[in-house]
Amino acid sequence: MPDAWSLEGTYTEACTCEAICPCIVLSDPTEGSCTALVGWHIQKGRMGGTSLDGLNVALGVLTPGNMKEKDWTAALYVDQRASDAQRQALTRIFGGQAGGHLGRIAQHIAKVAGVHFVPIAFETDGRRGTLTVGEVGSSEWEPIEGQGGGDVTVMGNPLAISPGHTAVVGRARKARYKDHGIAFEASGRQAMVAPFSYAGP
Repeated sequence: MPDAWSLEGTYTEACTCEAICPCIVLSDPTEGSCTALVGWHIQKGRMGGTSLDGLNVALGVLTPGNMKEKDWTAALYVDQRASDAQRQALTRIFGGQAGGHLGRIAQHIAKVAGVHFVPIAFETDGRRGTLTVGEVGSSEWEPIEGQGGGDVTVMGNPLAISPGHTAVVGRARKARYKDHGIAFEASGRQAMVAPFSYAGP
């Protein structure tokens, strides 16, 4: 029987689409394709007897058209602070082999460009923050001001990294990613941040 696992923490994404990214409602990207840098900070996590508390994971993603076509190319980045057991657990979970919501997301990936162990820094207050993934990518984002100075939020969208949670919609002050022939550099484009909670099998 596979090891039970659970994760909770905060995730962010920044991409090349205009805010609000139409991909999250299964519409076509604003530029014909969507390139994104996604990051997760695991506040509390475990797979079997292996603690995953405090670690970070990131994904560089290229989708050449509508995301529902399941032809994504992705590269996975795991916190280099992780032990061998933690690396194996995180690679299984975020690679989709351990099931759960991330297993469903992984079904959209047609090509895994690589798996790397690099320094990952993720800082956020739940509305604004920064993500740095080794030498290959980074993003800095802040919320879009909504009615009465409040946040613009999204929940219940059909393509969600954090189902069941409310995401704060923002714009990246700057975002970049370059690896495996996938590259983008943008400012003023889509960003989101939200809590997440996953479990399996």
